[in-house]
Amino acid sequence: MELCAGSGSPEEEEEAPWSRFSRWLECVCVVTFDLELGQALELVYPQDVKLTEKERSSICYLSFPDSYSGCLGDTQFSFRLRQSVGRRGGGREEEVYNRDAPPTLKTEVSHFFGFVYFRQVKDASVKRGYFQKSLVLLSRLPFLPLFQTLLQIVAPEFFEKLEPCLETVCNEIDQWPAPVPGLSLTLPLMGLVLQNQLRTPTLLRTPTLLRTPTVLPSIHELDLFSMISPLRFCCDFRPYFTIHDSEFREYTTRTQAPPCVVLGVTNPFFIKTFQNWPHVLRLGETKMAGDLPKQVKVKKLSKLKTLDTKPGIFTAFKTFLHKDKILIKRLLKGIQRKRPSEVQSAILRRHLLELTQSFIIPLERYMASLMPLQRSVSPWKTPPQIRPFSQEDFLLSLDDTGPQLTSVLKGDWLGLYRKFFRSPNFDGWYRQRHREMTQKLESLHLEVLCDADLVTWTKDKSEVETVDLILKLREKLNKARRQQLQLKDGVLDKLENFIETIVTSLPEELRRVLSTHCTH
Repeated sequence: MELCAGSGSPEEEEEAPWSRFSRWLECVCVVTFDLELGQALELVYPQDVKLTEKERSSICYLSFPDSYSGCLGDTQFSFRLRQSVGRRGGGREEEVYNRDAPPTLKTEVSHFFGFVYFRQVKDASVKRGYFQKSLVLLSRLPFLPLFQTLLQIVAPEFFEKLEPCLETVCNEIDQWPAPVPGLSLTLPLMGLVLQNQLRTPTLLRTPTLLRTPTVLPSIHELDLFSMISPLRFCCDFRPYFTIHDSEFREYTTRTQAPPCVVLGVTNPFFIKTFQNWPHVLRLGETKMAGDLPKQVKVKKLSKLKTLDTKPGIFTAFKTFLHKDKILIKRLLKGIQRKRPSEVQSAILRRHLLELTQSFIIPLERYMASLMPLQRSVSPWKTPPQIRPFSQEDFLLSLDDTGPQLTSVLKGDWLGLYRKFFRSPNFDGWYRQRHREMTQKLESLHLEVLCDADLVTWTKDKSEVETVDLILKLREKLNKARRQQLQLKDGVLDKLENFIETIVTSLPEELRRVLSTHCTH
């Protein structure tokens, strides 16, 4: 008897060329400076990778520093660019990866990350007097420390040996195992071994390049003094943005409110252009360890002057929560005692993580209360619906289950929640949690169907009702396979056997109809 089979497993299908490589990288690009064209794309590898003209142009402009007159030597940075409309994603394998990955490790759906190693050195053989070239890794994965470390290994060798070196490296990456959240991976590269674990770590260390295995405790976190993890940032952000960016006009229009986006810029032109934006974080020159900042406070946006170069946070908003003076003193003492920056970052990151957890736990608890009881899931009815999220009911629940239970920080928590409800970050969090809960209900429904005596139920039912049940079960089984639902062992097999048993009891004409329906 022919039954609807699930899609074939990846092991059964012949792998396409560069399929393993594409799990990690979209492509590797080389951008050079051409006297007639300016910044130009010299090479894309693998050569069959298709980039649109808009993507190629964006990569060229974003792969050189905005002002590189003073960038002698080697410079590393990253950017994020919007993919062209119509580009296909990573398919089923990427869906499974994103299902299991924490928010900070999920792949990008509509953007690429670019990781750049730019070299500018004096070269008398070049007409302009300088060698200027960038090696760029393009990926959907936000693994900044991993790809920066990879570039530190590969780029110096590439600038000496050029394309043959690049081909060798790409072939090595094409042998890497697929990224799997939670697993430790060993990645060979040019005689070195990179070891990392795809997880959210509690401590960050800067990787050291050794001939022995290079251990990367984090493959995605920056060594920096701010995060909303475990929430996922659902707005747009650009680590590096220039006036040549294709979205420049979109972001600089004065006819509407500033967009929900974080831009990283180096050109002072943007201070004037974005003077109506509500928040500006201005960074100063890198201080030597032990130098204490003159002041640590948030400044009013009205005090930001176009030609002022003083660092600081300038904002038009008031903060909802009081600052943590104990944390600030601890960080300042760390600077005074020349505590390593990665330790300072770990202290700040842990503080922000605990603060976000205190904020999100009441939301998770309330969301869980909207889930129907397990005993309400019946094999003879469609799965029950998740109750709607009521903002006012949630706010009323904070008196007993609010963040004050886990955080000593005082302030206007209610105002912060109301502001959060109006942000894309709440919408992203709610959609994800609702999707997970819906899938849980689907799993519970399949399990109670598996335990029900469906054969007996069909005995006094008409052929129309029986066929309708078979079609609905097939649809649920296919959906469960597509979504990789978490089910008890044997559930899908038992339901498949039930379908086969019922189909064999039907008249031959109906069996043919069901078989035809299955193939379509």
